Amino acid sequence: MNEKEFADKSIRLSFELSKYIIEHPEFEDDIPNGAEVAILLENDNEFNNRVMELVKKSQAEGQTVALLKVKKLAPPPKSRLVEPELVTM
Repeated sequence: MNEKEFADKSIRLSFELSKYIIEHPEFEDDIPNGAEVAILLENDNEFNNRVMELVKKSQAEGQTVALLKVKKLAPPPKSRLVEPELVTM
């Protein structure tokens, strides 16, 4: 996994976490105040190893880190358009 792939996956997971917290605001209460949240994906050792390297650096600097373990990402939702009709004018 190159840097771009790692960054893209990290950004996508961060975005998904933000959406999850918007839908489940009580979840945020369990995150320690001021903590960094590191997301680990089940069955993605290469990604998780990179994340844990960053976690160790943060902890060495005195940062509190909360690990969020995710089983998988659900497939992206399909379009919510119902029977669209294209009219050319």
